[in-house]
Amino acid sequence: MSDALLRKLESFAPLFDGDRQVLRVAIDQPVRTVAARRDFAREGDAPRSMHLIVEGWAARHKTLSDGRRQIVGLLVAGDLCDLDLQLVSERDHSLGAINEIKVAEIPFGAIGQAMMDSPRLARALRLDALVVTATSHEWTLNIGQRSAYERIAHLFAEMAYRQRRAGLSSSDRFEWPLTQVDLADATGLTPVHVNRTLQQLRRDGLIVLANKRLVIPDLDRLRQAGLFNSNYLHLEQRVAAAV
Repeated sequence: MSDALLRKLESFAPLFDGDRQVLRVAIDQPVRTVAARRDFAREGDAPRSMHLIVEGWAARHKTLSDGRRQIVGLLVAGDLCDLDLQLVSERDHSLGAINEIKVAEIPFGAIGQAMMDSPRLARALRLDALVVTATSHEWTLNIGQRSAYERIAHLFAEMAYRQRRAGLSSSDRFEWPLTQVDLADATGLTPVHVNRTLQQLRRDGLIVLANKRLVIPDLDRLRQAGLFNSNYLHLEQRVAAAV
């Protein structure tokens, strides 16, 4: 279950065999299945461990007292959640499965020990956490400044790049389990507005979305439509290995 996580971390910093083994030992934990649309960590809970998405899609989300929900982040296989939650007494957001997922719970101590044992691994994990923060900043910009058309195009482009980085897709076609309601909750739009925007993206030949599969015929055109700049993903941020 370490493959997607390792591929992503190695895009930040080269890891040696010893580093990879340290990580594999740390994340060698039981994997459980979570049904679609079920939370597996709730806002207000005391953090007891980290979560590694092994398979499927999940979301970080916050919900108001009247039930309105905002998706504040998407998670796919290889995403390690909540690296620093051991520092606080309660969670400030929930984690929920979008489709059926497999998730491992990693003790904070295991990751902490791995980071002490491997400075290269620690550097890669910190860079991964930096990208999570940078992505949150980009989502704020998305909702605050981009049009509906640009918001959805941008989200599609982002997920294409993230799928590539984790080795989950070698082309611009991959599963897309999000509903139009999910897209609305992630982009600050209404489901009706999302529906109209998706139709326009289809008419413009930027996406093919059917049967929970997304195909992007021309990623460069989609990037332009979404005013997408991948710098916040730090795709070129591969630092040299320490001797």
